[in-house]
Amino acid sequence: MVYMEEKEQKLVQVNAMGDPCPIPVVKTKQAIRGLTEPGRVAVLVDNEIAVQNLTKMAVQKGYPVTSGQVREREYRVIMRISSEHLERQMPGERMPAAMPAPDECKCSPDGAGTVVVISSEQMGGGSEELGKILMKSFLFALSKQEVLPETVLFYNGGAKMTCEGSPVLEDLQELAEQGVEILTCGTCLDFYGLKDKLRVGGVTNMYAIAEKMTRAGRLVRP
Repeated sequence: MVYMEEKEQKLVQVNAMGDPCPIPVVKTKQAIRGLTEPGRVAVLVDNEIAVQNLTKMAVQKGYPVTSGQVREREYRVIMRISSEHLERQMPGERMPAAMPAPDECKCSPDGAGTVVVISSEQMGGGSEELGKILMKSFLFALSKQEVLPETVLFYNGGAKMTCEGSPVLEDLQELAEQGVEILTCGTCLDFYGLKDKLRVGGVTNMYAIAEKMTRAGRLVRP
């Protein structure tokens, strides 16, 4: 009887073949948010790391999950979403629209909230090329979080991220539209000759940066 009920459940297919981290997880969360009734979400990916990331997400959320290799470089991860899972979702997660209204901002409600500090175009040491890829992935993932930071500060090399030609402008604009404060150091913009190239957020000074950082409930430095 249980087998028949599972067979009759709605099946939502998510194609994340070729998508870099964290896009498979983001696509899966969006598919789950769009469910209006219990069902299964089947995600196709092309690498084992994506399988592990999806499995970890499912375990954290309490979704029964199975996975297997379909063919060479093709894997399927299936999550079963029950009515109880849907009821436990945050109200905003049930909205299929990707962008909430301004008065439904998902920013942290706790005190001064979280402040993210970006001081470079790359994330971590080692390879500059890899570091830039990681930073781009981090900011994309940040824009898809259920609880967003209150402020993102950009200074030194990080100031270039908010300017014309930046590969992360779309993600930063999405954060700004959801109510996240985006601030870039004015001295840094002047130093790099980018004063007229700012495309998202506002300009700030080091006093304000120091104040934001010292009063923050949590500082995140990727």
